[in-house]
Amino acid sequence: MRPAYLTAARHLQLGREWAVEGDQEQAVGAYEEALRLLRSLPPERTRDVLLAHTHLAYYQTLALLGDEAGQEHLHLGVSYARSTRDPLARAIAEECLSGLEAVL
Repeated sequence: MRPAYLTAARHLQLGREWAVEGDQEQAVGAYEEALRLLRSLPPERTRDVLLAHTHLAYYQTLALLGDEAGQEHLHLGVSYARSTRDPLARAIAEECLSGLEAVL
């Protein structure tokens, strides 16, 4: 099971790097692969923390494109961040939510 976590974390990292470089298509593909791996694992804190980070990164990438489809990823990312109580995931979720309020 641990190799799956490491692989999912690597996909998340690559997705973030590609998003920063402006390659949203590659980033989205990496996030999709991370989500596919994580959803195949049984519920556990590590999985849920990685799901929070992946959904939030996915939302941020889609938000840069102005894609409204990212709202589902925001909702899921915030939910996982709250339930896991991971400080970094919660901080990212708060940042995403505060940016959303600024736009509204």
